[in-house]
Amino acid sequence: MSIFTGFAPAMITAFKNDKIDYNSQKNIIEHLISGKVDAIVVLGTTGEPSTMTLAEREELLDFTVKVVAKRVPVIAGSGGNNTAESINFSKKCEALGADALMIVTPYYNKCTQNGIVAHFKAISDAVNLPIIAYNVPSRTGVNIIPETAVKLAELKNIKAIKEASGSMEQISDVIRLTRGKLDVYSGDDALTVPAISLGAKGVISVAANASPTLIANQTHLALKGDFKAATEVNFKIAPFVKLLFSEVNPIPLKKAMEYLKLCNGEVRLPLTQMEEANSVKLKKEMQGLGLIK
Repeated sequence: MSIFTGFAPAMITAFKNDKIDYNSQKNIIEHLISGKVDAIVVLGTTGEPSTMTLAEREELLDFTVKVVAKRVPVIAGSGGNNTAESINFSKKCEALGADALMIVTPYYNKCTQNGIVAHFKAISDAVNLPIIAYNVPSRTGVNIIPETAVKLAELKNIKAIKEASGSMEQISDVIRLTRGKLDVYSGDDALTVPAISLGAKGVISVAANASPTLIANQTHLALKGDFKAATEVNFKIAPFVKLLFSEVNPIPLKKAMEYLKLCNGEVRLPLTQMEEANSVKLKKEMQGLGLIK
């Protein structure tokens, strides 16, 4: 059984005066659920967990689980570059009520393909929750090659992979080699439609934070096999998606959420506020899509 089929926003974390802004966070969660999301990812890259303390991450997950209240699955980002710490935090996420885990490949210290398998096996063996392996080599410096994805599919709790390599050839190979053994989710908003056309189950999305209805429309049209209509939605939102990655994620997204009046747009260092020229372009595009006035 799939963890979810459709789209899941990698939810932002709202900050105010360098603390988590739980009033805004609740509004964001309700905004996402009213947008018909199929799951919510908390503590993914977009949520800035690398700037948060362990206590903050646990508190945010606990809050999210309670507010969501089983309306959709909550997927917790629990990975890191230290296997032992990843195991401990994954266990904590399980105890706090997460429905699934999303675990990134080890970064900075990196590892071989054998190390990737050993890392995921150690975590998988320590928990009972389904796991999405998160492949984002542009950030981690480590790529889960398709043949390694096959090996991950043999582990007891690895049920899916978020493919954010940016390579359609790699996505195609992963889907082909793991068909029936591992669900594949697009990790890039721009590649959702082509990934689904090859057999992906959906997308873990940045853009869905700001425009869940548009991403829902695109994703579910594609899943129904109406690729012509899905492509039209994709073309419509493509300039917006491109602007969301005009600076390091989630800098532009935080500005978009500020324009939506869902948070104040605050990010934590080393991230900084969006440059003014890019902010103007983003606002104009959001107005064109009818997201803001």
